[in-house]
Parts: sequence; structure tokens; C-alpha cells
Amino acid sequence: MKGLKIIFRFLIALAGAYLGFQSLPHLQQLLSSFGFDAWINLEAWRILAVDTVVIIIFGLVAFMLAPLLIKAVEKLIQFVFQLLKMLPAEDLIIGSIGLITGLLLANLMGFAFRGLPYIGVSITISLNVILGFVGLRLALASKNEIQSFFSRKDRSEEAPQPLTREVRDNKQEAKGKLLDTSVIIDGRIADLCATGFLEGPLIVPLFVLSELQLLSDSADPIKRARGRRGFDILNRIQKEINYPVIITEKDYENETAVDAKLVKLSQETGYKLLTLDYNLNKMSVLRQVQVLNINDLANALRTIVLPGEVLNVTIIKVGREAGQGIAYLDDGTMIVVEGANRLVGKNLDVEVTTSLQTSAGRMIFAKILE
Repeated sequence: MKGLKIIFRFLIALAGAYLGFQSLPHLQQLLSSFGFDAWINLEAWRILAVDTVVIIIFGLVAFMLAPLLIKAVEKLIQFVFQLLKMLPAEDLIIGSIGLITGLLLANLMGFAFRGLPYIGVSITISLNVILGFVGLRLALASKNEIQSFFSRKDRSEEAPQPLTREVRDNKQEAKGKLLDTSVIIDGRIADLCATGFLEGPLIVPLFVLSELQLLSDSADPIKRARGRRGFDILNRIQKEINYPVIITEKDYENETAVDAKLVKLSQETGYKLLTLDYNLNKMSVLRQVQVLNINDLANALRTIVLPGEVLNVTIIKVGREAGQGIAYLDDGTMIVVEGANRLVGKNLDVEVTTSLQTSAGRMIFAKILE
């Protein structure tokens, strides 16, 4: 890899030198316009020497700037590659078809303008950019129609195909689950998809992927690990579990906070919002958005512990309040044992007094069994 970077650096330096060579006539004209004609009146070998120095300077500048350019290109390629990995295969294929179609139309139309002086090239480039983008967006927006066109079959014994497809698409859309960053990084969503209990595709907005990318590029190692874990979880859901994941480009330029964008998107589409974020949960309830909290599901599936029940636990550490000891059940539920602060490391029987359950988790209070 290092050797390849050195090769690219020398290629960029050669490109800079070539740029310097091509700029020589323009440089001479520029100097002449300011009254510096000494260069033109020099002897041939002196002119050649000056030209050589200019070319070398351009090459050296390009050589010094090459690492920055290579690093910027690497980051851009990595970002694009991460986004492409998240996109379903059918979106990539259909989007590519739309892009190629738009570029073909742009170049066919561009033939009529190439002969125009000054503006011909600019018009052709503009057509390529505009029609390429339009073709890409139009193909993705018409994805369902394109797929149904190629997969259409005669089924006379069934209900009319357009109505069946419309009903199916509406049902799938209504069952979509909108993911935020916290639930992706948490990872339990992958296990939930594998069980088959979850219905409908997972909807991941592009602005959520951008937030994951910012975490992945963070200088903080903890944030960087969380961001990369998020991408790994999405890859596992798509490739190992083979669960449908849809990347939506819908965005709201007037909103800056990701939470506000998620709530607005959920309101407009009817998608249920999957999150572990306490504040987003509360805001969604206030905005009358249906929220699914994995912690609530985990708490509901935990074994119920009733007051008066006897448990055998090991005291792990001292609690916050005076006299308290802390123990844990196998599922991670914390048990606060009164009067057990001096029994750290001891195994003992305790009697449950109360149990507190919230969206953040469950806590059991107990006393030492006498």
C-alpha cells in the first residue's frame, strides 16, 4: 500500500509538471500584459532554462500537495464505499441503470452544443450532471414499478395484479420500522430480526448513516468503535440474517437535530420508531409518534420476581447508599440488598421486598434472609 501511494505521488507530480508545461504560453502572455517582455527577448537556451524551472516548480508543488490529495480521495472513497455497502443490491442496480440512461441522453443532447464557442463544453458538462442526477433519482423513485415490470406474470386465477401489488406495498410500508443511531449501535435489533418476531423492513435514513460515519471518523476511540459497530450490525442484518433494510434519502434541511428529523419522518410516513434514546422516546410520545423501545420488550420478557420470593445471589460490590450491597441476576437485573455492604464476595439467600421496572431497566430491592 505504501509503495502504491509513492507511485501515485509521482504520477501527481508528473501531472503538475505537465500542467506547468501547458501554462507556459499563458504565463508569457500574462507577463507581457504587465510589461515584462524580458522573458520573450531572451536567447533560446535561456528561455528553455526558464521554462524548465517553471515546469520543475509546478511538479514540486504537486509532489508536496500529493499526500493531502491522496488522503482526501481515500476518505471520499471510504465514505462512498460504506454508503454503497448499506444499499440493497436492487437499489444499486436500478440506480445504476437510471444514471447510465441519464448520461446517455445528456451526451446525445450535448452533440448539438459542442460546436458552440466558449459555452459548448460547459453546456455538455451541465447536461451530464443534471440528467445523470435526474435519471438516478427517477429510477430509485420508480423502483417498485420497474421491479414489477420485469417480474410480471399472467395469473388469471388470482385477483388483478396491480391491485394485489398495491395492497402488498401498502402493508409493507405500514409495517416499516424506523431506526435511530442508538438502537443500531446497541446491536440487539439484529438478534430480534433473527427471531422472526419483527415485521416489515427496517428503514434507515441517510442522515442516521451520516451520524454513524461521523462517529466512525471520530478521534475518540470509544466513539469510533461505536460508529463502526453500528455499520457492522447493519451489515450483519443485511448479509447474515438476510433481513430487508431500506436506506431512505428523505431529509429535512430546516431541521438540524437528527432526533427532530426522525420524529418528522415518522409522522409523515407512519413508520414506527425504534429507539433506546430516553429523550427521543419522550419527545416522540409528546408528538404522538408510536415508539418501540427494546428495553421495554426485554423487561417484559424477563422472569417476574415477586415480593417475598427467595433468591440466592452473590454480593458484587457496595451500593451507593449506606449499608447497601449490589448483586445481579443472570439476565443482568440489579439487586440492591440492604445490610450487605460488608458481605462483598459472599453468597447468600435474600428475600425480595420490592421490584421497580422502567424503560431504562429493572431494579429489585431485597433484604438478607434471616
